[in-house]
Amino acid sequence: MQVIIAQVVPTPVGPLSILARDGVLVAGGFTADPREMFVRLPPALRDLALEEGDLADAAQAVRDYLDGELGALDRIPVEQPGTPTRQRLYEALRAVPAGATVSYGLLAEKAGLPRTAARAAGSACAQNLIAPFVPCHRVLPSSGGYGGYYYGTHVKEWLLAHEHRSRESDKG
Repeated sequence: MQVIIAQVVPTPVGPLSILARDGVLVAGGFTADPREMFVRLPPALRDLALEEGDLADAAQAVRDYLDGELGALDRIPVEQPGTPTRQRLYEALRAVPAGATVSYGLLAEKAGLPRTAARAAGSACAQNLIAPFVPCHRVLPSSGGYGGYYYGTHVKEWLLAHEHRSRESDKG
């Protein structure tokens, strides 16, 4: 019987719940309660049992990322629902290097869509189930500022500052 395994990983910006099925991450978010992520999953996954467990690879990737190995989250396989267009946007998000940012229009362009698809890029970020592994925190509005973030702007600011600090310390 298939199940969804959940683990909560402590981070400096708050607990991160990660959920996986068969070793593939299906949800991640800054909450202490994995059920908050579970209820956002597609119906077919919500039909599976949710159990606490050890997601050793994903949890280690989070710890490595927090220790400054910014590419660590990229090695974890992820899967989430969405149209082919949305999947292209998620792939483009994963290709944005840690410490870099893009606008919604540029994200759309990187996904092979016209810049006018910025609204679709914004929608994909808003529906992203696997933060920070699919790093929607790296997308900023072209009008300036941080824009919104499902887990709060303070989390987005912290993630971007962490990535910037880690990149700068690698240069020195």
